[in-house]
Amino acid sequence: MADNNDSENIFERKDRLADAESTVGAPVNWGSSVPGDQSLEAAIAASQKPSVNQHIDGIDQAERPSGPVGLDVGTSRIVAAQNMRNHIHITEQVNAFFTIPISKFSRRILQNHEIMFFERGDQFCIVGSSADNFANTFNTSSRRPIQGGLLSPAEKDGISVVQAVVNTLIQKPKRFGETICYGIPGEPVDGQAAAGKVTYHEQVIKMFLQNLGYTPISINEGMATVLSELGQDDYTGIGISMGGGMCNVCLSYLSFPVITFSIQAAGDYIDTMTGQAVGEPATKIKFIKEEELDLSREAGDMVQTALHIYYDAVIHKLLHSLQRVLAASDKLPKIAKPIPIVLSGGTAMPKGCVNKFRKVLDTVSLPIAVSDVRLAADPLHTTARGALIMAMSESA
Repeated sequence: MADNNDSENIFERKDRLADAESTVGAPVNWGSSVPGDQSLEAAIAASQKPSVNQHIDGIDQAERPSGPVGLDVGTSRIVAAQNMRNHIHITEQVNAFFTIPISKFSRRILQNHEIMFFERGDQFCIVGSSADNFANTFNTSSRRPIQGGLLSPAEKDGISVVQAVVNTLIQKPKRFGETICYGIPGEPVDGQAAAGKVTYHEQVIKMFLQNLGYTPISINEGMATVLSELGQDDYTGIGISMGGGMCNVCLSYLSFPVITFSIQAAGDYIDTMTGQAVGEPATKIKFIKEEELDLSREAGDMVQTALHIYYDAVIHKLLHSLQRVLAASDKLPKIAKPIPIVLSGGTAMPKGCVNKFRKVLDTVSLPIAVSDVRLAADPLHTTARGALIMAMSESA
């Protein structure tokens, strides 16, 4: 006589057989037979639209989005992107703050000049581009709520500052639960961030956006570069976002992010090290880098010389990290033809940066062939555009 265990096994087998019978003969839904997704088609079409940038001077200009939003919460700036009929609408704000003691007189002056600020304890926190202006006036550096691409543990008010800056760009959506996609960094490979910091960074931003009434999803910054720039290449290639705190890298194959990583050396590193070398504040160096630097020409003074040196250091570190990560990966796809590399982010923008990158690339042996290296069409807003494309494709 069979015991209870034998009986249970018999019943389990019967259930599995019934499941199998219901599966056998069922039609197969081949991917090519599934109707096209209109939201995906709209997202692909949006990637071909030009960007139109709006400068934000005050919090009263923040918008209530009526559709999906792409958000780049970067170390140096925060960018929001929305899809319009004929263009991608871009709003952006510097992700920085500067504190001054509270006083009635100071409050009146700040309000009269429409400078964005909020109160924190016994301090006024001036946020956005005004923070950099104040820092330059006092010959010092503004403070960053994000350091090295991640929320800074050294800035206890950092989360409040990020929220304040985001609130200057977007308010609650017109439709509760609207999709918003925000960029996140890859895990650093240079050992400067403890495990779990990327997760913390991602989840804090997610909670804030949920509280605003959005349905947030995240995308790797390198992958956002791929979505924005490599549509004509079937979303196959390497996207590199060279931002303020990090260089983020993604190897994508047919829109699948196969390998992602980051290094914590980018624009801020260049500014800080150059400033230390020549005895100038990093904020001042940043201005010179963005307005005057030409990497295709010989350096003309001490600041230019130091900028050349530290640009070389970042590019060498980036490409040697790429070489190591690709060589060590067991997920590297077998791609029949060479693939492009596209660079985005403010750190990639100085004239001559792409050529300098190409020259260093020629000295590095990658396990994958590269067809060309090019600069994104709109480098400062590439991550936000790619995030918007993802938000549109995932929107209900």
